Amino acid sequence: MSTPDYGVALQGVDPPAAFVDMVREIESLDFGHLWLTDSSLHARNSWVYLTLAASNSSRLRLGTAVTNPVTRHPAITAVAAATLDDVSAGRAILGIGAGDRPLLALGRKPCGPAELADAIEAIRALWTGDEVTVIAPGFSLDHAKLRFAARPDLPIFVSASGPRTLELAGGLADGVILLVGLSPDAIAWALEHIDRGAAAGGRPRPHVALFAYGAISDDGPAALAAGRSIAAWFPQTAPHLCRLAGLDAATVDAVRSSYAGGEFQEAEAAAGLLPDSFVRQMALAGDAQEAADRIRGVLDAGVDSVHVFPLGTDRMATVRAFADVMKTMPKPAGRQK
Repeated sequence: MSTPDYGVALQGVDPPAAFVDMVREIESLDFGHLWLTDSSLHARNSWVYLTLAASNSSRLRLGTAVTNPVTRHPAITAVAAATLDDVSAGRAILGIGAGDRPLLALGRKPCGPAELADAIEAIRALWTGDEVTVIAPGFSLDHAKLRFAARPDLPIFVSASGPRTLELAGGLADGVILLVGLSPDAIAWALEHIDRGAAAGGRPRPHVALFAYGAISDDGPAALAAGRSIAAWFPQTAPHLCRLAGLDAATVDAVRSSYAGGEFQEAEAAAGLLPDSFVRQMALAGDAQEAADRIRGVLDAGVDSVHVFPLGTDRMATVRAFADVMKTMPKPAGRQK
């Protein structure tokens, strides 16, 4: 199935009827992908909302962005993704990662790369119809077998921003959800690690899907303010990327001490410590021309697709503006998944 090289990522923060209206408009704007976060207590259930999206679209590829093997047993995730694939007539993507700060409210922590790899391998084995026995650090399976047919090649995209997870994704995943901001230097660094993992696994580089958080607006201060909250995520979760972007260590430490948990939208105080130049490297934070320049830069750096995660008070305005910008971009030569 041929799809455009751009998509939208949303949190399930909107009421169901409003979300359905968003899904229909997103498909009408020629987006190829719709992703839903799995944010535990911070948003509505991603699998329920993806099922709503499947029932109210005909072409969008639908994925979690991302779930994790900590809050759900990998076998339960295997069933959920296979069910979504049935409901959507083969349009499902399983986006999975180690987990993030919302896990803290559940008394849990993100898993390590090895545990993530164990989960992915178990999920794939279940989809093939194998009987699976696994004793892994985070879960176990005892002669487990799916009792219904699943698509064995249902794509798995791994969310990554750190070197070990990037290399794992390069060696194991069908795609990488890249969370490194919008700096070509950061993308080049990430692609090096993805390629290192792919080479170790004796396989080509998987599809690289960059997530671009932020806002596109002619109201420059409002767009900058919308992008600022996600910029605070990087000092807390990926300080190595801050160094690449030239953010000084004192500011990184100050943000980390001010932003201890929760979703990135809860980082307003910490985000105020960040210079505007850093925010613009990490997020969409300006008008359509500035967004076009940023997106052209990341495509030139080698990503295969770009997906907007709209922030701010009018998220659908950013979605529409992003669609207009993407229609002016040359089609990447990357692999479609």
